Amino acid sequence: MVNRQKLTEKVLREAIPAEGRDYQIFDTDVRGFAVCIYRGGGRAFTLDYRYAGRQRRMTFGRWPEWSVTAARERAKELRREIDAGGDPLAKRGALREAPRVTDLIERYVEVHLPHLAALNAADQRSMMEKFIGPAWGRMLVTEVSAYDVELLLTKVAEGRARPAKQKPNNRARKLQGAKPTPVRANRVGEVIRKMFAYAIKWGWREDNPAMGFRRRMETPRERYLSQEEISRLAMALDAAQDDRAAGIIRLCMLTGARVGEVRQARFEDFNLEHLSWTKPASTTKQRRVHRVPISDEAAAIVRQRRIAVIKGSPWLFPGDTPGQPVQEIRRFWARIQKDVGIEDVRIHDLRHTFASLLVSGGASLEMIGKLLGHSQMQTTQRYAHLMDSPLRAGVGAVASAFKPKPRLVHNAQPQPADVTHSEASPLIASGA
Repeated sequence: MVNRQKLTEKVLREAIPAEGRDYQIFDTDVRGFAVCIYRGGGRAFTLDYRYAGRQRRMTFGRWPEWSVTAARERAKELRREIDAGGDPLAKRGALREAPRVTDLIERYVEVHLPHLAALNAADQRSMMEKFIGPAWGRMLVTEVSAYDVELLLTKVAEGRARPAKQKPNNRARKLQGAKPTPVRANRVGEVIRKMFAYAIKWGWREDNPAMGFRRRMETPRERYLSQEEISRLAMALDAAQDDRAAGIIRLCMLTGARVGEVRQARFEDFNLEHLSWTKPASTTKQRRVHRVPISDEAAAIVRQRRIAVIKGSPWLFPGDTPGQPVQEIRRFWARIQKDVGIEDVRIHDLRHTFASLLVSGGASLEMIGKLLGHSQMQTTQRYAHLMDSPLRAGVGAVASAFKPKPRLVHNAQPQPADVTHSEASPLIASGA
């Protein structure tokens, strides 16, 4: 027989658990609303109903966390939803199975990252592990809003103390504080936008909360070596004991290639007869084959490496690990920076210097873009201002042509009687 009575706080307090079984006390006011008395002494509110001919039971709150009054109001809401043709238990199950941001990250890593260059893929994975995952991991994909994106990117742009430690153990680092990282925030925003573009494609949500995110101002780093610095660098590389690392730096300077492309260069990529270097898609940032001409000096480095490298090794600069190219030369570069006095110069700035020398030699932006392997003209435009010098010379030529010519005038001072007019001293004047 069904146990029915008006549920009150007193009824729930005085209800005695049955030994070996759970039982329900149904409310007399709301159909299907009940409290379940568990054999262990716990109490929870339930709602029994039928949907599509099936008997269903939904547990939605525990007592005393939920009062009887609050539970009864919730039961009424669920009852109205059921009467309208809904199934709240199925809705809850769908919500429980709905993809979360952790699921989106996992699938994004599986589907998208394999198509990127190794360095780019590692960088994006780092963004998701350090920023996106900790902030939104347990949120549903449909719960992330444009406001959440803005909050996260603002936090990223504010930066963090260097190095990445909660409590730096060095007094200087403690005083250094956080360093703003607006560029990093923009890159994180681009990854988020791509992730949610996939979410839309997979039917996980209908809009992209990162579409049109606010980009932070980026100030491109512009550091070019002077002719004197280039000479000092060349001398330091000649004196260096590490021929392998010195060769990498020289080839970066002579070709404008990225250091990763040089590190992973193979002998088979070079055609010394036609003086060309064909970079495979696996090593380029654009993931496309990039063929560039090289100078005689660059070809000489390749020939020298053929002699220095153990026979059978495919790498121009083999690493300490058998079968792998050299992995990093940061310590070598740090020593060179100190010796040459260019502590503020990165290896990548050699690429910018290469471009600046091309500009001074009269190369066009289109030619520079092809040599550097840029896929977008916008990237090459950063070197446009270097063309100001020849433009300034042209403007100077126009100004010189327009400048009034000097003309000969006579001295207006009275002349002595014994001096003829033709003997008057001339003055040079300009102007009309």
